[in-house]
Amino acid sequence: MEFKHYSVMLNETIENLNIKPDGIYVDGTAGGGGHSLEIAKRLGEGGRLICIDQDLDAISACKARLKDHLDKVTFVHSNYEQMVPKLMELGIDKVDGILLDLGVSSFQLDNPERGFSYMREDEPLDMRMDQTSPVTAADILNNSSESDLYEMIRDYGEEKFARKIAKTIVSMRSEKPFETTGDLNQAIVSSIPAKARRTGGNPCKRTYQAVRIKLNRELSVLQDSMDGMIDILNEDGRFCIITFHSLEDRIVKNDFRKNENPCTCPPEFPVCVCGKVSKGKVVTRKPILPTEKELEENSRSKSAKLRVFERRTPNE
Repeated sequence: MEFKHYSVMLNETIENLNIKPDGIYVDGTAGGGGHSLEIAKRLGEGGRLICIDQDLDAISACKARLKDHLDKVTFVHSNYEQMVPKLMELGIDKVDGILLDLGVSSFQLDNPERGFSYMREDEPLDMRMDQTSPVTAADILNNSSESDLYEMIRDYGEEKFARKIAKTIVSMRSEKPFETTGDLNQAIVSSIPAKARRTGGNPCKRTYQAVRIKLNRELSVLQDSMDGMIDILNEDGRFCIITFHSLEDRIVKNDFRKNENPCTCPPEFPVCVCGKVSKGKVVTRKPILPTEKELEENSRSKSAKLRVFERRTPNE
């Protein structure tokens, strides 16, 4: 199956990276290589691009897409949480720009073997971003306690019927283990009242999001990695992150703000005594959103938000 992925807010992202021809850039979620290709096109002699992805299919697709720029591109199969040590292995301690596009690719959603989509009933419950990982979505659904399932669906899916869905999953798996997307769809739909199912889009969306986030540790990886990535930016280096739901966006917004103004002194203190120093500035006070044209071309970009941080050393 061909690896397809619409590069969300491509022009806006490239513009905000402020690419220098001789700079070093990292695409931490390279996917099909759409953003990577546009970065590579703008690099000249001395420029370098590091493409990281945990999906081997994505790495293969990205290599094919960047075939005319391989002299300045390095590919790394890894989760972006390992970005800093992987760059160190390559002899890189500072970069001029970092991009994270946190969305699920169209290839992952549309590939019937990957189990990301609730739109088909007979897909295996996989949902692994990294297919070398041994744990699948089915393992989580079949082995987690009812309380853990409830908290996962409530917190990561923001699903108000989380308790009922968790209870149904435990009841159904006692008869037969969860194996396919149809099994999970049945548990979700049977747990949500008919009136509630008629509004707000597909009733399965929130639970699928929750399982995928839990399985791939999406929020914890993001939360734990951002400060380290900001630290390796050169002066005036840009950090661009595209999110697709409120949980991710909240983490990005709060972390960018904290790095801009890390002071923890009580507001009544006349001067800062905590010693925490700003690492830069938030470029996007409000997130950049897709244009109407993009929304018409790709409905999956509807919830996307782009936020940008710029590294700045404070004046002494």
